[in-house]
Amino acid sequence: MEGAKRRRDQDQDQDQDDDSGGENQNQNQKQERSASEDQKSPELDDDDFQETRPQSKRSRTLPPHQNLIEVVKGNVDLIPKAVKIWVERYENSPNLATSQLLSMLFEACGAKYSIKEDLLDETDVDDVVVALVNLARSGEIEDYHTSRKKEHKNFKENLVSFWNYLITESQNGPLFDKVLFDKCMDFIIALSCTPPRVYRQTATLMGLQLVTSFISVANTLGSQRETTQRQLNAETKKRPDGPLLDSLNKRLSLTHQHITTLEDMMRKIFTGLFVHRYRDVDPDIRMSCIQSLGIWISSYPSLFLQDLYLKYLGWTLNDKAAGVRKASLLALRKLYEMDENVPTLGLFTERFSNRMIEMADDVDLSAAVCAIGLVKQLLRHQLIPDDDLGPLYDLLIDQPQEIRRAIGELVYDHLIAQKFNSSPSGLTGHDDSSSEIHIFRMLQILREFSTDPILSVYVIDDVWEYMKAMKDWKCIISMLLDQNPRTGSTTDEDSTNLVRLLFASIRKAVGEKIIPSTDNRKQYHSKAQREMFENNRKDITVAMMKNYPQLLRKFMADKAKVSSLVEIVMFMKLELYSLKRQEQTFKAAVRLIKDAFFMNGEKEALRSCVKAITFCASESKGELQDFSRGKLKDLEDTLFDKLTSAIKEVKDGNDEYSLLVNLKRLYELQLLKPVLGESMYDELAMTLHGFRNLDEEVICFLLLNMHMYVVWSLHSVVNCETVSEASLSSLISKRDILFAELTYFLNGVEESRKYGNQLALRICALLAEEWCLFRKSTFESSKLEMLGYCPESVILKKFWKLCEEIFNTSDETDEEDENKEYVAETNRDVAAIAACKLVNCGVVPKDYLGPEIISHLVMHGPSVTEVIKNLITCLRKTEDDISSIYMESLKRGYQRYESELSCDGGESRVEKCLQVCRELAGRLSGMYVGAARNKHRLEILSVVKEGVEFAFRDAPKQMLFLEVAILPFATRLSVPDIIDIKREVQGRMVHVNTDEDPSGWRPCFTFLETLEEKCLKTEDVQDDKEGVAVKRKRKGRPKKRAETERKRLFDEESGSDDDESISGGSDKEDKGDFVDEDAPLIETIRSAARRRAVRGERSK
Repeated sequence: MEGAKRRRDQDQDQDQDDDSGGENQNQNQKQERSASEDQKSPELDDDDFQETRPQSKRSRTLPPHQNLIEVVKGNVDLIPKAVKIWVERYENSPNLATSQLLSMLFEACGAKYSIKEDLLDETDVDDVVVALVNLARSGEIEDYHTSRKKEHKNFKENLVSFWNYLITESQNGPLFDKVLFDKCMDFIIALSCTPPRVYRQTATLMGLQLVTSFISVANTLGSQRETTQRQLNAETKKRPDGPLLDSLNKRLSLTHQHITTLEDMMRKIFTGLFVHRYRDVDPDIRMSCIQSLGIWISSYPSLFLQDLYLKYLGWTLNDKAAGVRKASLLALRKLYEMDENVPTLGLFTERFSNRMIEMADDVDLSAAVCAIGLVKQLLRHQLIPDDDLGPLYDLLIDQPQEIRRAIGELVYDHLIAQKFNSSPSGLTGHDDSSSEIHIFRMLQILREFSTDPILSVYVIDDVWEYMKAMKDWKCIISMLLDQNPRTGSTTDEDSTNLVRLLFASIRKAVGEKIIPSTDNRKQYHSKAQREMFENNRKDITVAMMKNYPQLLRKFMADKAKVSSLVEIVMFMKLELYSLKRQEQTFKAAVRLIKDAFFMNGEKEALRSCVKAITFCASESKGELQDFSRGKLKDLEDTLFDKLTSAIKEVKDGNDEYSLLVNLKRLYELQLLKPVLGESMYDELAMTLHGFRNLDEEVICFLLLNMHMYVVWSLHSVVNCETVSEASLSSLISKRDILFAELTYFLNGVEESRKYGNQLALRICALLAEEWCLFRKSTFESSKLEMLGYCPESVILKKFWKLCEEIFNTSDETDEEDENKEYVAETNRDVAAIAACKLVNCGVVPKDYLGPEIISHLVMHGPSVTEVIKNLITCLRKTEDDISSIYMESLKRGYQRYESELSCDGGESRVEKCLQVCRELAGRLSGMYVGAARNKHRLEILSVVKEGVEFAFRDAPKQMLFLEVAILPFATRLSVPDIIDIKREVQGRMVHVNTDEDPSGWRPCFTFLETLEEKCLKTEDVQDDKEGVAVKRKRKGRPKKRAETERKRLFDEESGSDDDESISGGSDKEDKGDFVDEDAPLIETIRSAARRRAVRGERSK
């Protein structure tokens, strides 16, 4: 009835059109005008439809040949209206509407192809798809799917919306006629199995959306079926039969039939499309398949939540594309989040849980984070044992922050909050979520890292964001002071970990980074974050105010805890002491910090005390500031008294320990502020000069403190507006005294090796630092010109000789000093940095020390290599031509080989020196890659020509230099330059009888043969490129098969999974369909013939 009514309305509308002036007398003119209007304004606004709303009947009609693809490419708001009108047209003229829909389907894939209305029933799917594939092969398609044009940016979303609206609108009509959508599915499945990638992409997108929309309709029908069943049950109880019961039974049967039909269509697309495309060569297609499968399973579990479908999610956990693996993980996580799904997932979990855990260490960061979230869901349902989580906990100290934070959340939920543990904790009889219990469990974790404070900080940083108990300052303090009755007294190990936790948590709370950053970028915080940090400072200060002195007093003598406790004051809001009238507790804390300074002699404790008391002296206000400054002055005076007493004890022949400890204290204090007076400097210099048999570490700290005095004095002179001549003379005098002492120990270390490696490193570092500070270029043409200093060449040579000796120090010797406090300042890198600093600052000529340093590039491990590489980078920025430095460094490396050879240093050492020279040349020449070869062509050419000159200077003795050092550079040149080099070398050999010493000249012949092979390879590559270009131009060659077997295009076992797109002619077509019969045989054997000729010349 409704269809007949619509037809009558349309007839009336047509009569009205005929009576209104006959503007559209010709139907074709009407179509053309409609199409032109669509082309002019494909993206229509809602107002375009609102104009016709008063004419309700007419607004529901479209021109007979409305172009649906323009609707899809246009405004998404037009799609619902267009779909409704198309459905009405289908009811009136099914073949016409179906033809339009299929035309849209083909054009969405990129091919303009249509099926005539009267031939629709006779058309074979395979014939159409073969024709579409031929269009793709001829390049007559347009790719809307991956197009970057502005008008196509919403194409995929619009296409998905179109099919969704179409199915929703058709659920009361053509959806269940088993004609329309069966035909659409046949074409979509067939196109998804074709070689052109664009067809597969678009067809897969449409096919997956069909299933998703089918599920939406099926869920709606399922709700209706349940409602009908309840009504039927209720009515059956009232009366055994009747018209209402018949109606309900009929409706229930029809609804069930529709659901069954939808499920059949879902299975058809799954078996015909999904099972092939989930392993497509295109990772985007695979990813969209897995994403859709996850949606299907979660939204329609009655059909898809079974192992038959779940296995595809498990298999794709091993996909080579990270996006596919991530899609599978996200789908699984959503499934495990719903408790009702867990019983059905038992077998699947047993099969794939190990792989899920392994993926927590996935190479892709985002996939690994998703895997950790999935493992958390498995733990929530207790589907995996705790023993399997060991590898995950190792990721707590992994480098990527995202991984560590995800594992930190897992650790907190599982081990600290124990959200996944059904059994109650045995530790507490009351509140299992209290701060004390959570901190106690955190301490149990930190016991695994007690020996390494850095790893402990990593774990704290990972969990801090999720564990509120770490911000419960009062609870932590009460546990440290053994005032918490629930946890009792803590062990020394737990107290150490608790102090680390307190200090790290406080720093995090005020916005500090507790994990060293790799990018070293400055942190920027929003206004809200800054306000939060400020409030945290207030809370920390209030919580610590009364108990801080007690903590300091309890742990003052504990070197493992005092450093962290003392530095806490730097993160407190000191003005609150005055506002809360707690001045006495502040003064007590400052006194205790001062006492801790003299009670400890370790680097970390001393440095923390100096920073803390200096902070109090500068950041406190009023009376508290005066008190802090007074205590800082008392600290300095007490230190000088102790230092004077210690020097006197040494002069009296007593132990040097007191002197060493107070020198360390003075050094740490001088790192922050100038404290050493002129008289004390002279006292230190006299001690150093008068007692040459002091311990090596004592000598180091005497020199360091003298150096710091000179540095602060220079700083004062440079920043002073008026400088007296007396102050300049005094500074020069103190500097010369320091240079004299450094020179003395430099000679002593070099001549007798009386002192160890630590003093040698300190001497190198201090000499380089002083030379850079007083370099002449800094003070030229100024009032301070007399401060300029340039080291003598003799001292410079001794300095470099000492650096070389340090470089040659074995790694075992370095490991012996690992337990020392200042090990970071006394390793081989320090000597390399010192030498490089002299070159980079221009203290010494670059052409002297530069080649010497670079010649050690590959000799002393990765850390020294990295320092020298940084020097090379700096030289390349400042030097226009670095070829001379490269050449000299190669000579130095080769000369070391000759030296070992002449002194008969053993075959292994000689071979090692030769290998080092070869690696040096390879590293240096390897810096000229890509465009740098052309940019720095003259540099490379200069190195090669100078190398040839050097090799022939003492031929054939130095011919090996050509092969070892110059050949890597020569092969970086272009063919014309290589030919020139060959001619030059051959010209030098014209009047030389090479038969007199064939072994000596062999490297030269190897050099020439390698260059010849390089030229031939380059020619072959060019020939190959020309051949490929010719081959690509041959489009008219006959194919192997005149016809394509249509059926095989769509077989389940077809090889289209690995086919590439052939939108513009596929590579597979070029390789398989063309027979290369006309290619001349000589082209295929040219390269082999040339190489045989080269080998023949070698044998001669």
